[in-house]
Amino acid sequence: MKKTTENKTNPRLAALIVTLRDASRVHEANIWREIAKRLDAPRKNYAEVNLSKIDRYANEGETILVPGKVLGSGALNLPVKVAALDFSEAAVSKITGANGTCMTIEDLVRDNPKGSRVRILR
Repeated sequence: MKKTTENKTNPRLAALIVTLRDASRVHEANIWREIAKRLDAPRKNYAEVNLSKIDRYANEGETILVPGKVLGSGALNLPVKVAALDFSEAAVSKITGANGTCMTIEDLVRDNPKGSRVRILR
């Protein structure tokens, strides 16, 4: 049985899925396996999260993980770290304007290999 990762045409995405599965196995962190599973699904099923949802569910200083794209609709009043597959330009400017940090999922895996204290929004 073939893995669907081989069907991904985006080389960054295919490499990220493999990295997440490896990190899950090495660090015994099931969060990375779950994110790899979500990213291995069809693109139409990826999360699209607005900043208003992040503002509603996040706590100050928390790390938020979005297995998809962060969109700039709404306001963000908290300094949070947001890791996602992609960001809109408006989302990046609003997150950095609230003293937050935008990072890729690869950066988050490197900085926090255990995946502790990370909230997934979808």
